Amino acid sequence: MKQGDVNMTSQQGLQPQERLKQLIIYSNLVDVDPSVPPARYYRSGLEMVRMANVYHAEGSLESAYVLYLKFMTLFIEKIRKHPEFNTVPTKMKSIIQIKLREILPKAEKLKEKLLQKYTVDYNTYQAELKKQAELQISSPEPSLPNIDLPSFTPPTTIISETVKPPSIVNVSYPDPDIVSAQKPTGPLISNKHTPSAPSIDRSSKPSSTSTTLDNYDKNILRTVVIPAKVMTMFQVKAATNTAQNIETCGILTGTLEKHELKITHLIIPKQKGTPDSCITTSEEEIFDIQDSYNLITIGWIHTHPTQTAFLSSVDLHTQCPYQLLMPEAIAIVCAPKYSQNGFFNLSEFGLKYISECTKTGFHPHVTSPDLFVVADHIKIDQTSDLAVVDLRVGNGRSK
Repeated sequence: MKQGDVNMTSQQGLQPQERLKQLIIYSNLVDVDPSVPPARYYRSGLEMVRMANVYHAEGSLESAYVLYLKFMTLFIEKIRKHPEFNTVPTKMKSIIQIKLREILPKAEKLKEKLLQKYTVDYNTYQAELKKQAELQISSPEPSLPNIDLPSFTPPTTIISETVKPPSIVNVSYPDPDIVSAQKPTGPLISNKHTPSAPSIDRSSKPSSTSTTLDNYDKNILRTVVIPAKVMTMFQVKAATNTAQNIETCGILTGTLEKHELKITHLIIPKQKGTPDSCITTSEEEIFDIQDSYNLITIGWIHTHPTQTAFLSSVDLHTQCPYQLLMPEAIAIVCAPKYSQNGFFNLSEFGLKYISECTKTGFHPHVTSPDLFVVADHIKIDQTSDLAVVDLRVGNGRSK
């Protein structure tokens, strides 16, 4: 069972208002870390809206509602408490205000739909209980008395109470300038002779405010379709850095089609790399591209120029916010020296463990259970097209 799944039977047994209240509590699990620049929250907020719209379109109403509420909680209330709130550019604040005006009516309509759905679930559940009680009474064995269980009729006014639960632990943003001689550990997946893709900017992570009930009523991860060209084309783009033992990074973006996440665009941001780290600059350009093509973030990719394919402690912290935003998010690690490409995601234990770790830079973690595993929800497609947007050389685009 994946992050965010719940026991649907127990949920159906709840009064509709109580069930909605629990969703609101979950949605209020948002906090602001003063050490994270406020502009990053604003950029992550736009990503939250993109994801919420995707969930809404595919019928994942709980997931969409949660993200809309988190967005509103963050930008109506929490972000104002950030000590650097006044440094946020007016243009950026205006964009968020426009989004808020769009989202408020959407969230209200979603709340009404959810309450209607929960009412149907509750009445169905109660009818089933009554049927079971009647069957027990008709049997010769002692059974429960026949209880007339009333159905629930929704009130004319939807609840709108504000719930203030404890805040979740913030995901810290590791300092990629702190480098160690960490040895490769963890599982590997090898695609020999397949060029690998460069490493991702470790400063362009979404914030921890993005936790959702993705696929609220489903038990499996959607398939991530990866064009085989991703590894080949990114390897070419990273060749100069790789020859100098410098990491390269990229963002994997795309669309949701027929319940599959398809990587369609590889964005290579302006960046500064070292043998062990990669930091992006001009991050706003990434979001401009995503807005232009209406792309959602599906994962990230980076190189290990001299090491094998694995997730370092810094990589684990980088992956965590991506996976909190979208449980299917993947991390591709390319190790050209060893002809390896690794496709990873955090384990259920690893996601919880890393989200609660406040250390920065390269540092030790527990080695058991595994913090990350080889992603088994991916599909390599030899024919899918790919657009590469290399922002290091302007707005260049290639296929």
